[in-house]
Amino acid sequence: MAIWEKNSSNIEQQQIPHIRKKSNKRVFISASFATLVTLSGGIYGCAEQKISEPQAIEESIKTPQLVADPTWEHVEIKPLSGHAEGIWSVAINQEQNLFATASEDRTIKLWNLETGELINTLKGHDRAVLSVSFSPDGKQLVSSSKDGIIKVWNVQTQTLIRTVDANPENSKAVRSVVYSPDGMKIVNSSWDNTIKIWNAKTGELIHTLTGHNKGVFAVAVSPDSQTIASVSQDKTIKIWNLETGELIKTIEGHTDNVRTVAFSPDNNILATGSVDKTIKLWNTKTYKLINTLSGHSKYINSVAFSANGKTLVSAAEDKTIALWNVADGKRIRTLDGSLAGVNSVAFADPRTIVSGSAAGDDKARVWRDRD
Repeated sequence: MAIWEKNSSNIEQQQIPHIRKKSNKRVFISASFATLVTLSGGIYGCAEQKISEPQAIEESIKTPQLVADPTWEHVEIKPLSGHAEGIWSVAINQEQNLFATASEDRTIKLWNLETGELINTLKGHDRAVLSVSFSPDGKQLVSSSKDGIIKVWNVQTQTLIRTVDANPENSKAVRSVVYSPDGMKIVNSSWDNTIKIWNAKTGELIHTLTGHNKGVFAVAVSPDSQTIASVSQDKTIKIWNLETGELIKTIEGHTDNVRTVAFSPDNNILATGSVDKTIKLWNTKTYKLINTLSGHSKYINSVAFSANGKTLVSAAEDKTIALWNVADGKRIRTLDGSLAGVNSVAFADPRTIVSGSAAGDDKARVWRDRD
């Protein structure tokens, strides 16, 4: 595997040639994403080819050349400095081509995803910022902190919209916070063993969910905005009805604290990562174990699926990021470069990953597959 660190902000972009229309079928070519779309709704990878006859176009549409999945054999790394202490969380805003990092230094930073340029620093939390999440439309950012506070920010103006005291009774840390995919609710997990559901528009508390007997590390909301998955220091995974707050299922299987959770884009698989050094994949219909992924030498801090659901990325305390084939559970590649544990990781697109590292490194990194 070849790895380079890139300091230049100039990123070369592959140009995709146009294809002439020579039949009564309508064909659209996207130069930026290398895709071919037909009116039937199919989306296919498009490679350069000479087409001079209508029949050739017909055959090209019938037998498209699929874009190869990333191999991550040749990786470009762009390290980004700016935080004074470790990074706890990263979040991607594809609508505005930026990402956010949340840090122990009590700040949130917004970065240009393409160039790595620092856009702004958001200040307001009194203690470490543990989690950040963008609204589905990319217009708002929610953050949570060790100070027990949730803040909602306007991304365009980079100003504070709302502050919510999530735990006024005990001021326990709000470990994670996410928007529901429909943008209607905000869900958080706390060290007081609870999960809370908020109205995203008004900031009003809808439900407080109890059932875990230790601190709740993380929550995720299903792509259809119907269920919540929570993971805890009590070694369990719990599934909840987002609308009613009802507990649906408790899943056991990890042998130590469960720290991270993510739904696959098709809502068929739930991934969890644990202090037991494993990642487990669960069937979301039966809640049965599909596979256990092993390979990290220390505990798992973060997992995320690619947009097509084929690849899972994990970040661990062993200073590495691993990419996994979801279908067979095999490791595709291990990415090295962090000088400390990697606390958070997310896909920006199928060939771009963003990560945030712990104290002792304090950097965000943008990893790009260059094959």
